[in-house]
Order: sequence, then C-alpha cells, then structure tokens
Amino acid sequence: MTATMQKYKDFTNKLILFCALFFCSSAWAANNEINGVRFWDAPDTTRIILDLKNRPNFESFRLANPNRIILDLNQTEFKGDVPYVKRSHRHIKNIRQARRNNKSRRVVIDTKGLLDYRTYTLLPNKSYGHRLVIELSKKEKKANQVVHPEPKTNKRQAPTAHARLRDIIIAIDAGHGGEDPGAIGKFKTQEKRIALSIAKKLKREIDKQKGMRGVLIRKGDYYISLRKRMEIARAARADMFVSIHADAFKNPRVKGSSVFVLSAKGASDESAKWLANRENASDLVGGVSLDDKEPVLARVLLDLSQTATIDASTRAASNILSEIGKVGPVHKNKVQSAKFVVLKSPDIPSILVETAFISNPQEERRLKNGRYQDKLAKAITRGVKRYFKKSPPPNTRLAASNQRSTDNVVEELSKELSNNVLKEETKTASNNNNKNNLTSFADI
Repeated sequence: MTATMQKYKDFTNKLILFCALFFCSSAWAANNEINGVRFWDAPDTTRIILDLKNRPNFESFRLANPNRIILDLNQTEFKGDVPYVKRSHRHIKNIRQARRNNKSRRVVIDTKGLLDYRTYTLLPNKSYGHRLVIELSKKEKKANQVVHPEPKTNKRQAPTAHARLRDIIIAIDAGHGGEDPGAIGKFKTQEKRIALSIAKKLKREIDKQKGMRGVLIRKGDYYISLRKRMEIARAARADMFVSIHADAFKNPRVKGSSVFVLSAKGASDESAKWLANRENASDLVGGVSLDDKEPVLARVLLDLSQTATIDASTRAASNILSEIGKVGPVHKNKVQSAKFVVLKSPDIPSILVETAFISNPQEERRLKNGRYQDKLAKAITRGVKRYFKKSPPPNTRLAASNQRSTDNVVEELSKELSNNVLKEETKTASNNNNKNNLTSFADI
C-alpha cells in the first residue's frame, strides 16, 4: 500500500511539474502571427503593412549607420513572406526579419537615408485582418535651415490689362486607394479601382474642354489621407474639387447615383479647426490671409467664404446630378449634404459623386463596363462645364471668352438699334416731305 501510494505521489508530482511547464511555455508562446508583409508607394510616401492575426503589441525605433527602422513585436511568430525590394526603390533597401528571443520577433527596414516614419494599427475589415502600418517619408528640413519660399499670390486676383489668362483647374479625386479598397461588390469589384478608372476618364474629358484642365489627386493604387487630398487640390490652385466614389448598402437592391456637398454642420466644425490652426490661418482663404486679422473679423471672413463656397458647390452639384440622371438612375432627386472630410475646403467648391451602388450586382456590372464609365465621365464633365459657363472665375480663358461673346452681342444689338433709329429717322423725314408737298398743292 505504501509503495503504491509513493508511485501515485511521484506521478502526481510529475503531472504537476508537466502542467506547470506547459502553462509557462504557453505563456511564453506566441499569441500573434505575422501572415505577410506588403508595401505601397505613393508620390511622397511608402507604406509597409504587416498583416497580423491579432492586434500587435510592439515597439519601434530608428537607428543610424546604417539607417534602419526597427520593429519589435512581442509574442509574435512570422509565418508569411518578406517581399522583394528592387534596388531602384527610392526609400527601402531591404526588409528582413528574425527571432529576437523566445518571446518576440524583430522586423528591420533598411532605408535609403534618414527617413521620417510613423506607425499605426488598423482594425480588420472585409478584406484584411489586423494590420500594422509603417509610413516612410523624406525627412523634413530643420527649422534652422534657411528656406526662401516663393511669395504668396492671390489666385483669384482681379485681372489686369496685361494679365495672362489661365485655364480653369478641376481637381479630380479617386476615392480610397492602396491599403483602403473602399466598398467591395458581390463579384469582388473594389471601389478604389472603379473610382480611379472613372477619375482618369474624367480628366481626359475635362482636358478636351477649351479653357479647362483636370488634375488627378492620385494617379495610381496608393492611399492618400483625406486632409492631404485637400492640400493637393489647394497646391494645384484648383477652382473645383470633384471626388469620385461608389456607394454601398446592406440591401443589394438599393441603386442610383448621388451627389453630395458639405453640410452646414461640417462647415462649422471645419471653420473652428481653421481658426485654431495658425498654419491654416496664414494661408489664403478666398484670396485673403487671416493671420493678420482680429479673431472676430477672421471668423466673419471665413464664414463668408464658406457660405459662398457651399452655394457654388450646390449649384455645380445640381448641374452634375442633372447630367448623371441622363445616364442612369439617381438615388435621390436632389443634392445631398454630409460631413465628408474631403469636402471641407473653405474656398474651393467641392463635390462628392457616388456613381452607383457597387453593392447592387447589376450596378456593379455597369460600373465595371468601360463604356458606362465613359458615359459617367462625360456626364460629370457636362455638369461642370454648365456651372463654369455661367460662373467662370475671373482671369480665365472661359471668362474672357464669355466677355467677348457678351461684347459681340452688345455690339450687334447696338448696330441693330442704330439701324432701327436710322430707319425711323428716314421714315419720319419722308413723311414730313410728303406733308410739305401736300401743303404746297393746297396753296395752289
């Protein structure tokens, strides 16, 4: 009995020891996985994305000689592939990974030069799981470096006798892009691809119009932040901002196009941000710098600019909606308003076009069709052209053309009026002669 009890006690101790070792090793074991590494290039940045099983617990830092960015991910295994990086890549030399210890994985990004970087995580969506994003960009110049910026000019200044006429600039924004696919249809069509295709076609149509020129906010499959899209439009001195999207809804039968402008609430929120940001305040708003104005005056000027901009946006959006309605069904018969960030520029009329519901299988097929995309691009162009025909910005070729047309009409009316006056004078003179002749005969 004693021997049996001793064997039982030994077995129990071994079992306890085994369980202890098992649970300790489980605590040390990886509870996350890197399933893949990808990168996207934009004109100013490169984004490296780590696809993860769970939300990461990580640390990042930068080292020099050689330049590299280090990511230490705690309790993480690597089960994906490291992408090949071409020698010609402007930011990255190489991406490598290795086990740091039993509890973490180190990812090293060898960079070309000392780069600025920022990291952030993204929650899962329909296309991807948890992601860790590392965004690389060229290091900004230090404050003590002497920079001589070009003097600011007012793009809406009154034309002078020798002013050079310019084209009307339309900033064309293809929604989403890169890591952000946007809405995805039943047949796996991605909104970002449809938006970019229509945006490129819209630019070609705009460029065909005399006195108008399109500027693409993004030219390829990469992501640009919403505020950055506004900045690009302002840098291009755009007279109008048109953002292209495709809508989605849980009910696949919902269909039709929609056109949006900024809501009053969105404008109010943006006004507060502009006035609170000194960098914005020193910029031109409707041709006026706010940084040297008293707060109350600055607020009044900004409110006036926003009111005029929303009014112009609404008139332009109405024309676009009317033209799109000739191509396909519209979801609402009037212009909608919302707080979309890309519409918040205080002095550029801004419109967002939801071309159709990509969640509707029938409309998804149409959106993939090149001919239908051409029709949409031409319809949007007609709407934009109608607006600027009535309200051309000063010092533009279209404004000068309208003025010449007006002058010609006035000249023709003046000639016609002069001819009519001359005819009346001749007729009056003739009648007077006839009366004189009758009087002479009566005297005989």
